[in-house]
Formats: sequence, C-alpha cells, structure tokens
Amino acid sequence: MKATRFHQFGGPEVLSYDEVESPSSPASGEALIEIQAIGLNYIDTYHRSGLYPVDLPCIPGMEAAGTVAAVGEGVSLVKVGDRVTYAGILGAYAGRACVDAERLVPLPDGIDFETGAAVMLQGMTAHYLAHGSYRLKNSDTALIHAAAGGVGLLLVQMAKRLGARVIGTVSTAEKQELALDAGADEVIRYAEKDFEAEVVRLTDGAGVEVVYDSVARTTFEKGLRLLRPRGYMVLFGQSSGPIDPIDPQVLSANGSLFLTRPTMAHYVSSREDLLARAGDVLGWLEKGELKLHIGRRFALSEAAEAHAALEGRQTTGKVVLLP
Repeated sequence: MKATRFHQFGGPEVLSYDEVESPSSPASGEALIEIQAIGLNYIDTYHRSGLYPVDLPCIPGMEAAGTVAAVGEGVSLVKVGDRVTYAGILGAYAGRACVDAERLVPLPDGIDFETGAAVMLQGMTAHYLAHGSYRLKNSDTALIHAAAGGVGLLLVQMAKRLGARVIGTVSTAEKQELALDAGADEVIRYAEKDFEAEVVRLTDGAGVEVVYDSVARTTFEKGLRLLRPRGYMVLFGQSSGPIDPIDPQVLSANGSLFLTRPTMAHYVSSREDLLARAGDVLGWLEKGELKLHIGRRFALSEAAEAHAALEGRQTTGKVVLLP
C-alpha cells in the first residue's frame, strides 16, 4: 500500500510518499481499517520535527475514518463492513491500519468519512477543554487563542453552548469572520492590536476566568496577566514554541492561578469516556447543533504541502488528507 512517512526528523520536506507493506491480518483485539480520510493535526508536525520523539521510520497521523476490513480474534465490538472513526493512534497516513477495536467509534449514518476523520481529535479536545480541564459556566468569560483553527472554531461553539462570553484571537480578517460566525462575542486581530490591552478594555479591567492557549511561547505570559484571581490557564499546544520554565510563585503573585497542561489521552482513557465525548461531538454534528469547517483538502501524497500550510498559519478550520 501507499503511505506517507518520514525517515528522519525535520521540516515538511522529510515526508515521503512510499510503497510499504500493507497489514494483512489484525492481531487479537484489533481491527483492520480501510482508511477513507485522515485528519491533519498539529501533533503530526511535532512527531515529524522530533519535538515528540517517535521510532523511525514513522508513519504519522493520529486520526482517521474508514471501513472495517477484517477483525482479529476476540473482537465483538465491530464487524467487517462497519463504518468507524478513531483518534489518538499513530499511523493514520496510510491506506490501511490495524487499530485496537476498543478505540474505534461507530460512525453515525449521517456523518461522512471526511467529517468523521476531521472532527474526532479536535472535537474531543474542544469537548474536554470546555467540560473538563475547566468547566465553563454561563457567567464566565473565556479567551480562546487561534479561534479560527480546527480546535478553536469547535471550542468557540461549545463555549457558547455553555453560555460563556468568548473573546477570540486570530491573525487575519478572514479568520475573524470565521470566529464571529462560530459565535465568538469579540475577536481580536493580534497582528494589528495588542490582545492583552484589548482584553483589558473589553472586560473593563476585570480579565477572564480562563485562557485556552494552544500558541504558548508568544501568548503565555500575557495570558497569565489577563486571568482573574483563581483563574485557569489551560495550555494545550505550542504552535509558536514551548514556554520557558515557570516559577510557581508567578501563579501565586498573579492571583492564586491554576495552570494545567492537558492531553486528550487522559480524558478518553476508558472506552466509556471515549464513547461519551465522541458521542456528544458526533451527535451534535449529526443534528446540526455543531458546525465543522473543513478549510482544505490534500491528497495523502501532498502531506508535506499540507504540513507547510498548517505551520505557516495558512489554514482555517480543519485540514483533511485523502488516501
């Protein structure tokens, strides 16, 4: 089969579209998935660059949707022909993959493969951020960085479902419109205005209860200063680079703040949690209560171009790869 992989760490140019041996039969407890669509996520670039080390050569990709082609011994959760989706398992940039059946989620009839592949990782991330890392209330004001990104657009919608006031940051006028369409109350174009000063103005100096930050290095310190006493800094990515080491006394000095660095694996560690979060996200989509924006589609052979576009902040919403 064809797969995109990398043999050394580096920039998008290290990705190569190769002929590799196809998995033939799943092991006990696994299902063989014929992949129809793949979701691109920032974590893919972290694996490729070596920021999150993996064994080489590596087929990246943490999310896909497709059809069950075979099942291993002891598998009863899915059967051949079932439409499924999954997230959090390395190796999705391929035509086929063997996946632990416990981690597969049935794809509702009203959800196509592209949507199923596009929404799992970012949708469940937005879900645990809004409902778990910090449980938003209708009296809260939340600052959401990268509000027109894949997670950002979904998180804005979920925050509004919970009644929160949302202030988003984006880089361009196009992205501002997307964030506003998703329900953001105010959107700051950070390239034109200092987001710290703008949030102070928009909140009459009171600040926010929570900052959802996937940018990190260039936003973190300002975000801490914008938090109200006992506010939450939820750091869930680092698109601008990792933050510098922090003295815990900084959290005390700024108002007994909370700092968390969550990862999705800990919020869907059981099958019960996985099905509950994925069920909410897919159910809202199927009912039209949540909107997914797929900004661009690339062939799997064009994964290097897709990575470059993502890292260059040339994308909005979700990027999908098609094998």
